[in-house]
Amino acid sequence: MENLEDLTAFVRALPKAELHLHLEGSLEPELMFALARRNKVDIPFKDVEAVRAAYDFSNLQDFLDIYYQGSNVLLHEQDFYDLTHAYLQRVNQDGVRHVEVFFDPQGHTDRGVPFEVVIGGIDRALRDAKTDMGISSKLILCFLRHLDEGSAFTKAGEMGLRKVAHAGEEGPPSYVYEALDILKIERIDHGNRALEDEKLIQRIARENIALTVCPLSNLKLCVVPDLKQHPLKRMLDSGLRATVNSDDPAYFGGYVLDNYVQTAHALNLSQQDLITLARNSFLGSFLSEAEQHPHLEAIAAISAGLSY
Repeated sequence: MENLEDLTAFVRALPKAELHLHLEGSLEPELMFALARRNKVDIPFKDVEAVRAAYDFSNLQDFLDIYYQGSNVLLHEQDFYDLTHAYLQRVNQDGVRHVEVFFDPQGHTDRGVPFEVVIGGIDRALRDAKTDMGISSKLILCFLRHLDEGSAFTKAGEMGLRKVAHAGEEGPPSYVYEALDILKIERIDHGNRALEDEKLIQRIARENIALTVCPLSNLKLCVVPDLKQHPLKRMLDSGLRATVNSDDPAYFGGYVLDNYVQTAHALNLSQQDLITLARNSFLGSFLSEAEQHPHLEAIAAISAGLSY
């Protein structure tokens, strides 16, 4: 598009779903500091500016250190409500109409925070967002990778729960195969390195398995050295159901709109590419066809108004 202002306005107008978002990763420095003071939790930062400076990490371990320090301020149901509500208010401004968000109960129950406290605050915020902002939602419970994934995924399957897994971000295509064949997942979170295996590309395309791609996260964690080298465009050209998401936006430099705009600018994505990404976000969601329909119709109306 002609300029970033036009690009931003176009992307904001597109109805979008976010399918790869860790709620704990949306904890902005201001809220972290406010919750620390409210709950009288000691954190190694004297003010918001110091927290923000700490968010300027350079590797995965530095990110994980600050991520878990941040989680320590989340103690009460209202804290989880405030965290979730702040995220939803932010993405409402980005044109997000549906979210399927991760939360990490083990990261809280291991600290002595009851599961009911965690889920109570998050669920109340999601319900309020549906009423107040028209944002629908689904909640994805995470199992930590260092624990037994066999029992976790077996129990999830027995309960009829939908299954997704992080794979192919830094690990090889074999990790994606294992997620598909052993864990029996329905959606691949990240999936960048699937592009290294032509048979895997064909399988993912044939089975319409969505990839929840997180460009700014990939840049921040050095999965790609430059957004101009991000594989998103190749995914689209290969017929893969790629979607754009923010992962841990408070830490990785941008929410959904930022991820769309910066990546589109870097890769010179067309309006039709952006239309496809928005469509993919609903097609790759766990909404029913009937629930997807109004969003897809709204996107189609925007597409019909474009001049080619």
